[in-house]
Parts: sequence; structure tokens; C-alpha cells
Amino acid sequence: MAQTFEKMVSFRYFRSRKRERVISVSAAYSMIGIMIGVAALIVVMSVMNGFRDDLITRILGLNGHAMIYDSQTSNLQAYGGLLERVSNIDDVVTVAPIVEGQALMTIAKGQISSGVIVKGMKLSDFLEKPILSSAIYQKLEKNRPIDSNMVAIGKVMAERFHLKLGDKITLIAPKGKASPFGTIPRSRSYIVSSIFDVGMYEYNSSFIYMLLSDAQKFYSLGQGITALEIMVKEPTNIDKIKSKIAEILPRYGAAIIDWRDNNSSFYTALKVERNVMFLILTLIIMVAAFNIISSMIMLVKEKGRDIAILRTMGATKSMIVRIFLYTGMAIGIIGTTLGAIIGIVIATNIEAIRKWLEGLTGTELFADEIYFLSQLPSKLEISEVILIVSMALGLSFIATIYPAWKASKLDPVEALRNE
Repeated sequence: MAQTFEKMVSFRYFRSRKRERVISVSAAYSMIGIMIGVAALIVVMSVMNGFRDDLITRILGLNGHAMIYDSQTSNLQAYGGLLERVSNIDDVVTVAPIVEGQALMTIAKGQISSGVIVKGMKLSDFLEKPILSSAIYQKLEKNRPIDSNMVAIGKVMAERFHLKLGDKITLIAPKGKASPFGTIPRSRSYIVSSIFDVGMYEYNSSFIYMLLSDAQKFYSLGQGITALEIMVKEPTNIDKIKSKIAEILPRYGAAIIDWRDNNSSFYTALKVERNVMFLILTLIIMVAAFNIISSMIMLVKEKGRDIAILRTMGATKSMIVRIFLYTGMAIGIIGTTLGAIIGIVIATNIEAIRKWLEGLTGTELFADEIYFLSQLPSKLEISEVILIVSMALGLSFIATIYPAWKASKLDPVEALRNE
């Protein structure tokens, strides 16, 4: 019965009256502040999670989880035995020979040129990469994605240089042929056989894929390769597999690096940025919690006479504390609930909202050449939503403790006398 009475009184205090308009507005601002803070935190954390997972998934899907290379030169010869031994290691999914290097691409008889990254691989290995093979959206009729003297280029590269299927490009290797008259640039011409869009600006704009045999000829590697690309079952637990592979490498004069070595600075930067954004946006909720304190103190001062009457009628100090705790918590619960709903709705529809805003404003809000991805990613994690909601409710509860304690310490005689 006492609990029902306390909730009834707190509900009456929560509703606004004309003479308490200032208190009501202050409470509303506190509620809006918590709502915005919770929504912003959920959206930003979801986008950061989406960035991290999407980038890592795409980077690993295109580059592999580990690379074995010659520790002295960039030409790994007689790699057949090494490939077989690594393939037999537990949890190793695939081992593929690749040739990767830089080149200068020229178009229209040398009038247009650009630096590119050439990657040569077997057709079977190319097709076994779902993120790459499924990204082919244009190819010559009845032709494979890559074929002899043919290459696959990215969507951005095709658009930038106005290339279409069947067009010819010329690649110039960084190391030329030695001759009595000096070094002669080594170049070969290729036909554009397919165009891909992997959703990453860097790959769409600067990568060219060709057959392994063509890349070996282009870079004059003979039967050699630049690296063996390894895919494992669980890339986050690659240390155990890496140590097993490292045991057999010395006799081949090779070394190994994994995806963390190649992308360590990038991955660390994402992690630091995510933590900093969490702390910054948490401050919004903390500011709103301080607003709850100020509005509740104003309410306690305004309700001094009511508190005194309740005390003289038999209400205990604990009952007064609970009345104002309920009032303050109502602000936090409503603000947190609305913020969570808004944040979840925005996070799950962020790409559609982005396109709508771009159409409304006529501006590009998410340029893929700046943000690395062609779409705004989002990954909503329920555990993070629970953490954010719990933190907001916790701060709201803490913010109501002092005003509620202040109300319970009010002297009924002094309060009535001042009236």
C-alpha cells in the first residue's frame, strides 16, 4: 500500500502545473538530453562496429590471413613442397600462390597514366574468393573473369578513365630490361575482360587482377611468385597456426606475416577512435544527469510545504526518499527508452537515411574516396545496447540520490514556518 502511495505522489510531482512550469521545462530538457545521448551513443557505436567488421572482412577476404614470402628477395622459387606442407597444417583452409607488384598503367597511347597495383593469381583461386568473384558485375560475353592477356579492373578505375569491356590498357613494370643503350621499360598490353565492385574505394580504384602466368611474365619471375597467400578457419586465432608454419620456413628461406602485421596501425586507430567516441558521447548523458539533479533540487524546494505535510501525516524519511527517487527515475527511464528506440531505428536504417539526406540536401555526405567504403556500414550489437541503457539508467539513478536525500532531511516545522 505504501509503495502505491509513493508512486502516486511521485507521478503527481512528475506532471507539470502552471506554477511549476520552470521545473517541468528543466525536467523535459534533462529527459531530452538523456534521449539524445543514448540515441547518439547507440548509432555511433553501431557505425564504428560496422566500419571495423566491414573493413576487416573485406581486407581479409581480398588479401588473406597470412602471407609467406622470400626473406631475401621478392621471388619465391620452388614453392611446391612448401605449399603442400602448409596446406596439410590443421585449420589452414587454402594456400594460393600470388604475384603482386606495382606498375604504371597508360591509356590512349600514353596520354593518360596512373600508378596501379597488379595482382596475379590462378583462376581457381580468384573464383574461390567470394568477396571478389561475386563482385564482378560486367564481363565479356562467354569469357571468364580473367583470362590470358586479359585483366579485371575496379569500378572506380573504369569510370575515372572511361574504360569499358574490350578496351586495351598498357602496363609498364617498375624494373626494365638492361640493354647497351640503358634500361628499356618493360611493358605489355592487356584487354579489359571484367569490371568489379568490392565496395572498397582503394581496390576499386587502383587494383588490377590478372592470371598468375601473365603476372609472372610481366615481372620476369619465371616460375617464381612473390608470396603464398594463406586463409585459415579463424583469423583471430592465427598465432597457433602461424607458429606451426614458422617451424618449416627456415629451410625454404622464407618468412611469414599475418593480417595484424599488415594492418596493425589501421586496426589500432579504429579501436582508439571507437573508445574515444564512446567517452565523448557518454559526457552527453552525464550532462543530462546533472540536469536531473538541478531539476530535482528545484522540485524539492518547490514541494517543501507538501513534504512537511506528508511528514506530519506519518510519512517516514524512507518514503520521502522513494517518492523523489521514483520521480527522478521516471525522467531517466523515459529518456533512456526513447533514446534506445530512436538509436536502434537509426542504426538499422543508417544507409537508407544517408541516401535520403543526400537526396534532400543535394550533397554527398559519405564520399567513398574519403571513408574507404562505398556504403555506410552499421552493426548493432545487443550487448552494447544493454550496456548503454544500463549506464544511462545508472547515471539517472545516481543523479536522484542527493535530491531525494535532501528532501528526507527537510524539517517539517521549518518548512511550514517559512510558508
